[in-house]
Amino acid sequence: MSLPIAVLVGVLFSAGGLGCDSAPGGEAPENAGVAAPAVPVLTEAPRVGHLAPDFVLTTLDGREVHLSDYRGHVLFLNFWATWCGPCKVEMPAIERLYREYRRQGLAILAVSTDLEGPGVTRPYRDALGLTFTIAHDPEAVVMRLYGVRTLPVTFLVDRQGVITHQIFGARDWQEPEARDGIRRLLQVQ
Repeated sequence: MSLPIAVLVGVLFSAGGLGCDSAPGGEAPENAGVAAPAVPVLTEAPRVGHLAPDFVLTTLDGREVHLSDYRGHVLFLNFWATWCGPCKVEMPAIERLYREYRRQGLAILAVSTDLEGPGVTRPYRDALGLTFTIAHDPEAVVMRLYGVRTLPVTFLVDRQGVITHQIFGARDWQEPEARDGIRRLLQVQ
């Protein structure tokens, strides 16, 4: 990607957006003040320009999915929850983006942080007609791995597995600038 395009795309995706605290209603999680279970974590959150750390989650359909399964695709990795208002606002636009660009190599993995899991995400998916992959992170292991503290957060990962963008808050993914940015990422082989 040439420097002017990188700067344009970086400015496009770095503008502020609406977001939610990482707990429903801004409440502290139940385990606040309690030591987290020992899980392997990075010493710092993944950054733009670095390889996206691999992980394994279970999808809404009950299968295991690895981040590494998406090598060769442009991955739209979105952290969200059904209780997050801004997440709900951007989901229909994410679905339209997926339907338009999946044949060109766009993959979407929406990581739900809902503690209730499929009990709340399945009816939500069905009501909106979402067709992209939804996985669950009920213990927030991957959320912590990626340094996510508010929702929604989206990481764009190129075909080689490198994080190209980190977008905080909801976006209208149908805006021309957002679509142009996605198209540019898809053109890079």
